[in-house]
Formats: sequence, structure tokens, C-alpha cells
Amino acid sequence: MASHQNIAIILAGSNLGNRLHNLSAAAMFLEKLSTRKIDCSSVYETAPWGNTQQPPFLNQAFKVYTSLTANELLDELLAFEKSQGRTRLQQWEPRSIDLDILFYNHDLISTPELTIPHKHLHARRFVLEPLAELIPEFIHPVFGKNITELLDLCNDELKVSKFPVYAQK
Repeated sequence: MASHQNIAIILAGSNLGNRLHNLSAAAMFLEKLSTRKIDCSSVYETAPWGNTQQPPFLNQAFKVYTSLTANELLDELLAFEKSQGRTRLQQWEPRSIDLDILFYNHDLISTPELTIPHKHLHARRFVLEPLAELIPEFIHPVFGKNITELLDLCNDELKVSKFPVYAQK
């Protein structure tokens, strides 16, 4: 285990069950993994990407401070997803919870299990909107542009809007 502090940017998404509760459970889980208080974006409601014949998602981005390596973090996230009833039967299927590591420090990681930065994040508005709120000046290590610039360049026209969390209590 690395002894220094790593910063992981994680996107949580849910479109099955009580979506807001699922994000809240993910936030509590990430808080326990983090060595200090996590930062998070607002919750966004987003049209499904890829397989559009499914309910809309709620998405939220998190900044987690961890001593875990990227692979250790991935193992923890996958175990949490499974504990929340997540199955992985087909690509882009509806899910109770999805946790993706978008960035890990400024590292470039490409293994069969893990690609960081997430290879499609620059083309997906549902990812860029919460990131632009959470880390607008973060420079994408491959494209050399910050998140705000990537959002400005994004051609994805799927609907993304802030979700009124207070309405869901």
C-alpha cells in the first residue's frame, strides 16, 4: 500500500431502485475509504448513454483522498457495487450503482482491468457536467485541456440537469 496521499476522482451513477439513496450509500462508502473529508458535486439527472431504453440516471462526482493504489481502489469499488446488488451481465445495462475511477492523480494507467483516465469521459456530458463543478481547472493528462474546456468542446447533446435533492427526502 502506498503511504502517500492519492487523489481519485470517481463518478457514481444509479438508475435502478431509489437512485438518491444509492448515491448516498456510495458517498458514505467513499467517505470511509477516504483519508480526509471527500468533496462532491451536485447530483445530476442524466439521460441514459449507450443503451437509451432504460430509466434516467442520477450521477455525482467525488474527490476521494486515499492511500490505496488504483488497483486496490478498483477492487474496493467493485466489491461495494456487488454488495449493493450490481450485476454485470451486459454493457450499458441498468444498474443500482456504478462507480468509475475517472482520474487517479495525473496518472496514465492502461491494464486489462483499468484504464485511467476513463477513455470516454471527454465525450460524455453526464460525466463532464459534474466534473466541471467539482474540478473545473483539472487538466486532463491526455488532452492537456481542463475540464471546463473539455465540456465546452463536448458534442454530446444528451440532457443533463441538476437534480433537486431536497425534493427527494
